[in-house]
Amino acid sequence: MTVEKSTIAGLLVVRGETIRDERGFFRQSYQAGELADALGHEPVLRQGNHSRSTAGVLRGFHREPWSKLVYIVRGTALCVVADVRPQSPTFGRSESFLLGDPPGDHMRLFVSEGLANAFYCYTETDYINDVSKEFDPHDRGGVIWNDPILAVDWPDPSPLLSQTDVGLPRLEDLYPDHPVVRARVRGA
Repeated sequence: MTVEKSTIAGLLVVRGETIRDERGFFRQSYQAGELADALGHEPVLRQGNHSRSTAGVLRGFHREPWSKLVYIVRGTALCVVADVRPQSPTFGRSESFLLGDPPGDHMRLFVSEGLANAFYCYTETDYINDVSKEFDPHDRGGVIWNDPILAVDWPDPSPLLSQTDVGLPRLEDLYPDHPVVRARVRGA
């Protein structure tokens, strides 16, 4: 098991070995101790969530007040994590990962509180995320999936979206005076 830091502060990539034989496979998807070593504290996971999405669905960018450990159990999805924390030195940066069945990778992503994540489903996809706090519907947010500052190269210009995701704001709407926003949108 390895836990790697990414270019975004608070985003970890968790890789485990897959052991295969004639019966199928065994994969350890994470160890709390390995995460604790990388995070500098013991991770707390308080709620497990499982969603299934059809091909062509895009969910996100969701920003919740909890950390989450993300895993594509079945199917293939492009997962993107964006730093939407205005005080962060990596604000406005995103990283993309092809997760799940081949050609994807069965690694996990640890997405720290305040980061936003989204995923686009190439196939029917089962998405698991274990979160550090129990769900509170009043404390959610996010950024529109096609935010021009994040400039994600999504595989589908017209994905299937929820009404909530269609109505999410742009970073420019949330942080109009942020230096990164001014530099990218206004050419300052």
